Amino acid sequence: MPWNRVLQATAEEAGAARALNPWHPQEFQAECVGTVPESGGMKTFVFRRVDGAPLAFRPGQYLNIAFPVDGPDADPVDRSYSISSAPTQPWTFDITVKREEEGRVSGWVHDTVHPGTVLDMLGPVGAFHLPDAERRPRYLLLAAGSGITPIMSMIRTIHSLPGYADIVMLYHGAKPGTFAFSRELEYLASVDSRITVYYSLGDRSVDGTWEGMVGRLTASMIDDVAPDANGRHVYACGPEGYLDVAADLLVTLGVDETAIHVEYFSGDRQVRLEYKEEVALAGELAEEYAEAVQDLHEAQTSALNVFVSNPDAEALETDTGGGSAGSRNTTAAATTSAAPETVKTSAAPMSEAAGTRGSTGTTGAAASTGTAGTTGSAGTTGSAGTTGTAASAGGTGAAGDDIDSAAPGPDPADFETVGTGSLTMSFVRSRLNVRIDEEEEILSVAKQSGIRIGANCQEGMCGSCKSVKLSGEVQMNHQGGIRQREIDAGKFLPCCSTATTDLIIDA
Repeated sequence: MPWNRVLQATAEEAGAARALNPWHPQEFQAECVGTVPESGGMKTFVFRRVDGAPLAFRPGQYLNIAFPVDGPDADPVDRSYSISSAPTQPWTFDITVKREEEGRVSGWVHDTVHPGTVLDMLGPVGAFHLPDAERRPRYLLLAAGSGITPIMSMIRTIHSLPGYADIVMLYHGAKPGTFAFSRELEYLASVDSRITVYYSLGDRSVDGTWEGMVGRLTASMIDDVAPDANGRHVYACGPEGYLDVAADLLVTLGVDETAIHVEYFSGDRQVRLEYKEEVALAGELAEEYAEAVQDLHEAQTSALNVFVSNPDAEALETDTGGGSAGSRNTTAAATTSAAPETVKTSAAPMSEAAGTRGSTGTTGAAASTGTAGTTGSAGTTGSAGTTGTAASAGGTGAAGDDIDSAAPGPDPADFETVGTGSLTMSFVRSRLNVRIDEEEEILSVAKQSGIRIGANCQEGMCGSCKSVKLSGEVQMNHQGGIRQREIDAGKFLPCCSTATTDLIIDA
């Protein structure tokens, strides 16, 4: 079974759990297991992770891949490519590369990558993806040229899942015979009544027989294929000029700007810098998440012989005697570690998993879905958090801090202050005060000030920006990305929250 292969193939403890988490980018190696030629000078490369684990991602996201173009001893050249397969079949995944005439990397990939080639990868990356949950999905998908690749992942995902959906796709190509995936798209449209596909040529003159639409993207063309475009979420991918035109046309047709999602496959210097920053942040998140998950599982006992036991817990039990709190901690951990919830908790988002460096107090009660921490320090109650991570020292509930409860915390009065708003947000780990107005979104203001907070959907659905509020009040309008018990514990989603008072935030 694939699941068993994950448990057996991962080289280090907690490797399987880390691999299965879809919310955070990871660094991993992948081996090419097949190639498929496509129309329009494109080729699909099928990969699997070397550790045998599945790749969890959202349809539309991409991978940053290191290509040893100049040989194994030279620095690799990094390029980002969208995943064209569906996450519903995660044991292998596809990237589709168009050979560019003057492309340094694309030609090397076409000529060199073959079954057996192993490459270093980082991902998944990117906020251009379908929502994690949509009650009545109605989408308009616009693609031009090689911009079809993330759109293909979306269509394949929708087709593979049951339920209501209404999908209209308009695909622009340079000339007949250059539309990649056209046979598969025609098949999907013929067997799945939820999917409708239109083709259009960019040139207005066509030689030979062509039954599709003709001409560049216009408002009337969009209105012809989707007269209800203003009631749909629109995902568009392609060259910069195409996307600039598409965005303007959609606004004139009444599509709300918040419903327009674009992904550039070429762009100006500013666009390239933004992608570079996004990949850099993904690398930081991958390292932080790997460390956090490893710390979490070092504090847990063995489950199915995948995770090692915690020697600190055994030492605590020996030191405190049979009836001590340390003994109760170890027993509780051993009891819960074999339960299915423990496996689920192992792939918790980083904002929850990071709390494993905190410590329980003298009573150290077990968490409801995980295991209690075992490195207890000065807190008097310090019970484990309800999401499976240990409470921090002194019972403050702040995740991921190695702070002795006897030591005073940093004083926000000593922090540098930036911004001009009427309220103050104090970020204790970043040691920065950020001024904000009540109507401003916390995540946006924080990121503009240089605060590192991971985020994907930015609509309150995915929960990836989940943070701990140490004091103050916010107004939060989330879409299911956080549970009530997490809110009660002081957590919130900065992406969909505004400040109503001064705040102190653990970030």
